[in-house]
Amino acid sequence: MEPMSEPDVRIDPLTGSYVIVTPWRQSRPNLPEGSCPFCPGGLEAPEPYDVRWIPNRWPGLSGGRHEVILHSPQHHASFPSLGEAGAARVVELWAQRTVVLGARSDVAYVFVLENRGRAIGTTIDHPHSQIFAFGVIPPIPRAELTTQGCALCAEPDEALVVCREAGWLARVPWAPSWPYEILISTRGHQADLPTAGARLRTGLGVILVDGLKCLERLFGEDVPYMLWIHQRPTDGREWPTAHLHLHLAPVLRKPGTIRHLAAAELGAGVVFDPVDPEAAAAQLRGARHSVTA
Repeated sequence: MEPMSEPDVRIDPLTGSYVIVTPWRQSRPNLPEGSCPFCPGGLEAPEPYDVRWIPNRWPGLSGGRHEVILHSPQHHASFPSLGEAGAARVVELWAQRTVVLGARSDVAYVFVLENRGRAIGTTIDHPHSQIFAFGVIPPIPRAELTTQGCALCAEPDEALVVCREAGWLARVPWAPSWPYEILISTRGHQADLPTAGARLRTGLGVILVDGLKCLERLFGEDVPYMLWIHQRPTDGREWPTAHLHLHLAPVLRKPGTIRHLAAAELGAGVVFDPVDPEAAAAQLRGARHSVTA
């Protein structure tokens, strides 16, 4: 059998789940020793930069539809250490790449994500995020888009609200998949990063820094987390229920203890949340007050 050279999209006949087979990603570097490829002068960033996008050398999608966003030339930076201005530069680059990738005829959905920390399996410590430009709308965003009305425009349960800031609302979801998960959405109905405008994109940098500082107060400075963005598809349809939002999910259920997704979640599709969402929101509000005091 010839070795696979292009991503192979398969659909599980039992569940209908999408699986993309990419065996070459087994060869990507795992915490490489020596010089960091993302630091200025490294393999992927030979020139000085503030923020930078590069094609992923071990792509999950073909045709230049998988990119890496370098957040800072500083190897040990984080959104909180970059501050609001530094975080806003990253958000602006996310928006710019959404425009460029979304304009392609072979792209229907631009998906921005960050995996932070070795507990999640991050293979390079240097601060970075990724962008997948899917040819179809992935199942979870599609499920959100096909609901009646916009749940994010409804008045939130105040017991779940963490903060309102810079045109954004941060809350714990009513039914979170992850303990201490934070759902961040625009307070008005905005569809995507490009059309949100510069002021709201700057505000996203503000609330990202704020939210991550809260998580650091609860779990420690190197709290591992996942972040992903849901926005309007780029397939040319209207999608009136598309409401720009982010999920910020630490992978700890308490300091030093990882929250695993295991057989019940993966085999039955039922999530068991060991932390009361209202209690999580109260703890996050308390952490925020201690940060801003």
